[in-house]
Amino acid sequence: MLLALFALLAGYLLGSIPAGYLAGRWLRGIDIRQEGSGSTGATNVLRVLGKGPALVVFLVDVLKGTTAVLLAKAVLEPLGVPLNDAGTANWSTDSWVVAAGLAALAGHIWPVWLGWRGGKAVATALGMLLGLTWPVGLACFGIFLAVLSVSRIVSLSSVVAAVGLPLLMLGWFHDQGMGLRWPYLALALLTSALVIWRHRSNLARLLAGTEPRLGERRAGPDSN
Repeated sequence: MLLALFALLAGYLLGSIPAGYLAGRWLRGIDIRQEGSGSTGATNVLRVLGKGPALVVFLVDVLKGTTAVLLAKAVLEPLGVPLNDAGTANWSTDSWVVAAGLAALAGHIWPVWLGWRGGKAVATALGMLLGLTWPVGLACFGIFLAVLSVSRIVSLSSVVAAVGLPLLMLGWFHDQGMGLRWPYLALALLTSALVIWRHRSNLARLLAGTEPRLGERRAGPDSN
């Protein structure tokens, strides 16, 4: 139990690493929360700092989610509950591994270091999925890129990928003959809900036709 709780705490702390905020401080001496959309995510870093810093922040945010899940799996293996051939924990440890991934999302959205104000967790969610079920993670990323290539709107691409996540998760376990795994389905539903909720203002602008496209400088508060 103590090791499992350690995995949860480690997941939160990993998720709370404020890569976007640190990039703004180190590169320009600014608080990126006061610039552009006010988000600490890679999209706002792209608008404010450019492509290079945005790519680094994106990769760090992805790694936060992946590392949180892999660390939880590594901690639980010595407890006598090995991982199966598919690379996922068996049912008795699913809940703890999933909880560690969700803790990383919570850390990114509500980082203790920044007064509980962070990013929208899209990149960290991708990393978490890659650590849990990498085919589902890649499928979500593929949906994101496909929608982005057509719309050039990051928020729309994120929301569409989030909506598809529960169906992709169900399809993956069905194809593998593993049956319905409730912790993973719960994770997919909660992650989808979190991403959509964090983009609620973007959805309002999408309906109004005022959401900025990738590369545009006009970004109101809470833009992606």
